[in-house]
Amino acid sequence: MLEIKDLHVSYGGIRALKGVSLQVKEGEIVTIIGANGAGKSTLLNTISGFLKPVRGELRYKGKALARRPDLVVKSGICHVPEGRLVFANLTVRDNLNLGAYLRRDSARCREDLEKVFALFPRLKEREGQIAGTLSGGEQQMLAMGRALMTDGDLVLMDEPSLGLAPLLVRTVFDIIGKIRGMGKTILLVEQNAFKALAIADRAYVLEQGKIVKEGPSAQIVVDPAVRAAYLGSKSLA
Repeated sequence: MLEIKDLHVSYGGIRALKGVSLQVKEGEIVTIIGANGAGKSTLLNTISGFLKPVRGELRYKGKALARRPDLVVKSGICHVPEGRLVFANLTVRDNLNLGAYLRRDSARCREDLEKVFALFPRLKEREGQIAGTLSGGEQQMLAMGRALMTDGDLVLMDEPSLGLAPLLVRTVFDIIGKIRGMGKTILLVEQNAFKALAIADRAYVLEQGKIVKEGPSAQIVVDPAVRAAYLGSKSLA
């Protein structure tokens, strides 16, 4: 579904990505793990068209990926950004409807809104509430629901568990599994390596702008170097 070859991205004099190559197949959850500053968010922002690569190839469903965010969304890619970035002064319902801004299929938009409310009952309860007054967990649900309203096939998720209490982290990862069950493909950037590797089919390890390891999550999680750097002595059991 998504293919990236030899991607180089620089900004502000920083070489953020240095020849990154990866693939995401339809129906997969693929996770990217790495330390702060490794280039994980830069990668997602480049896929979404917010950053322009110096060089490299990005292809989605066999076609060169557009370099404008609106065209990326139209092509079928949606983005749940780090920090949620909800429209704080608008209601929950307005935020969700803005996710469908580029769509013209009104009847299906209404159907998708009900699907989002079914997936996130708390948002249905809060649909008339101003988004800026929601809790952190509720705002994360709203950001995920807004992305789903684009009707994209590939969902980019940037640190969905960041800053959430452990109980909410479990809820968010349960929802990620349900989103895959809706037929979506997911590229997940996540610092919680335990949860990310437990839910993903495959994983890439990004260090200082380069992919240093890749493979099935079951192999990555037992890799001694990965365990030492990201998993410590804990177990996924």
